Amino acid sequence: MVLQIPGFLSHDQLAQFREALLAQSWQDGRLTAGHMATSAKNNLQLPPDNPVGKQLSDFVLNALGNSPRFLSAALPLKVVPPMFNRYEGGGTYGDHVDGAIRSVPGTPHRIRTDISATLFLSDPESYDGGELVVNDTFGERATKLNAGDMILYPGTSLHHVTRGVRLACFFWVQSLVRDDTQRTMLFELDSAIQQLNVDTPDNSAVLKLSGVYHNLLRQWSDT
Repeated sequence: MVLQIPGFLSHDQLAQFREALLAQSWQDGRLTAGHMATSAKNNLQLPPDNPVGKQLSDFVLNALGNSPRFLSAALPLKVVPPMFNRYEGGGTYGDHVDGAIRSVPGTPHRIRTDISATLFLSDPESYDGGELVVNDTFGERATKLNAGDMILYPGTSLHHVTRGVRLACFFWVQSLVRDDTQRTMLFELDSAIQQLNVDTPDNSAVLKLSGVYHNLLRQWSDT
């Protein structure tokens, strides 16, 4: 499932993020790339130990916990602390699949990357190119979202970033349900239950469908 979450950050929050990030010192993104991705990656990345980056990362983590759409779609068990990258001067990131397991910096913990996420921080009118291009079952899908919008897509997807100039936040999620098809069905069922509860709050079907949802989650969950 490829899913957009609009308005994840407000206009004021975006301004604060951009001002803080543009004042930092960035490093070659290839320093954190896997062996196969090194030749494809040409961007800049904020060092994981940057104190400003850590503060912004914590802010995004807290916001994720308050996003019903993210929680419903991702069913998160663990989240790699969000990081930040910068594309400029013709920077790009060629076709690649994200590594299946990511280490959490500064800890012994490792996370399975079921879901990849990109939070756009630059206004689309401010740069040329810079699209995230994801290959899924329906073919190649190019995405260039408004600043503050987020996109979730399967970590198994082949994807790349076209040549351009932009700031973005990115991270990975280990879901309670590792199978993307099952997660999609649960998200659609949850969305339908919520809409039905709004339209006909006294409908007995809401309770029955909620039971089906939780029993499926119980059956498919890894924990």
